[in-house]
Amino acid sequence: MRVGYGGGIPPNYGEGDRAAGADGVRENLDPTWLRGDPPWLELFDVWMTEAVDARIPEPNAMVLGTVDADGRPATRTVLCKGAEASGVVFYTGYESDKGHDLAANPFAALTFPWIALERQVHFRGPIVHVTMEETQEYWNMRPRGSQLSAYASAQSDPIGSRAELEAKAAEVAARFGGFDDGDEVPVPSTWGGYRLVPEVVEFWQGRANRLHNRVRATKFSDGWRLERLQP
Repeated sequence: MRVGYGGGIPPNYGEGDRAAGADGVRENLDPTWLRGDPPWLELFDVWMTEAVDARIPEPNAMVLGTVDADGRPATRTVLCKGAEASGVVFYTGYESDKGHDLAANPFAALTFPWIALERQVHFRGPIVHVTMEETQEYWNMRPRGSQLSAYASAQSDPIGSRAELEAKAAEVAARFGGFDDGDEVPVPSTWGGYRLVPEVVEFWQGRANRLHNRVRATKFSDGWRLERLQP
């Protein structure tokens, strides 16, 4: 289904840097907005904060793209659990479909689709495991129910029914003393964190008449190159 186009030409069409933007910001996204080391981090933090303030559902949700051993791509949505100079972090099962893909091809793409704000941020780069200490620190912050579910689930493996899945979760909960309280739940050996180390970061800002703004930062051995892209 194709969504129809909006009305006619806006009254300020052609006013350059003062043209009103679909994200409510009059100024047009420009390579000069990217600064610091790395140059993408400051603007990403600002946009993430504004997505949270705008009450975007799951503002840290991002689409993860991977490629399996046969060269076939797949996407799914995961949650960002950290974004800093070293990269963007998420957690999952190492034996899941995405885990197998990343073992075969340790490169990925991430997209933050803040559609309601008409903004997107895209990341591409190699994938590395986070340290065991980082995984443990994040695991300790997870609610007990989420810990038990991760421990019970052989992620991406088939299962016969919902009842069977719930029975597995109940069995694990009983083993550790219950859903609400009990013994400490250890980190499963097949679960942990990944970090995408950005080599390419692109910011997208929606504008009228599909004349969108795109700014890309690409990392080279001697630093980052910033450039505007045509929409």
